[in-house]
Parts: sequence; structure tokens; C-alpha cells
Amino acid sequence: MSFHSIPQKYSDAGDPYYEHCQSTAVRLAKALNLSEKEWKISFQSRLGFSKWLSPYTSEVLADWGREKVSHVDVICPAFSADCLETLEEIKMENRDLFVELGGGEFNVIPCLNDSEDHIEMIADIVRKHLPKPL
Repeated sequence: MSFHSIPQKYSDAGDPYYEHCQSTAVRLAKALNLSEKEWKISFQSRLGFSKWLSPYTSEVLADWGREKVSHVDVICPAFSADCLETLEEIKMENRDLFVELGGGEFNVIPCLNDSEDHIEMIADIVRKHLPKPL
């Protein structure tokens, strides 16, 4: 499970993002009946030279490629729609890294995007928070 990263200094200063990612990952793994050995959390989309939340997705996938892991499914739970970070960074760059280093099958689980259920969920949230008509 790959989440967008943030600078480590933000987390160190009290930003709860890391804990939210951990909670989401644990809940998702439980809902999918995954054992602790069947999933890992990682972070992508870092910029510059400062430390960002880790482990970095690219490093996890590189390690798994060198370990000849036969199958990886990557999901990006913090993204509601596919974008450069999911389509190019994960689906292309990280896939190539994993495979070139010896990994096997690589799949990206798409974001919810414009599925009817996703749009209805967003609409329900908006309706819940809009003021009631007069």
C-alpha cells in the first residue's frame, strides 16, 4: 500500500498524517483478510533532498525485485483518482524498477476514479455538509 509522502519534519512536528496512513492500511488489510506478511506500507512522491516519510515505495519495490518476489499488487489508498503519482510513478517507473531488478508480475489496483459508487459516495458527503435549502 503506497501513500503519498510528506516531509518527515511535518510528522515530527505533530502532523497526524503518518498515523492516518497506518490506520487506513491496517483497516484495509483487515477488510481484505491479509496477513501481516501479505502487505506493507510505503510512501511515494517525495521531492528534494530532505527526509520524507518512509519506507519509500521505490526502495521497497527495488528490494522485492532483487529478492525475486514473484507477484506484487500495489494500491494507493490515499488517492481517490489516478494521477501522475499513480499512473506514471507507480504504474510505469516503479513497475519498471521492480521488473528490471528481477521481480515478477506487477499489478496496480486502480483508484476509484469516476466509478458510480465513488461519485455517489462523494455526492453523499457533499450533501451531508451543505446547508439545508430554505
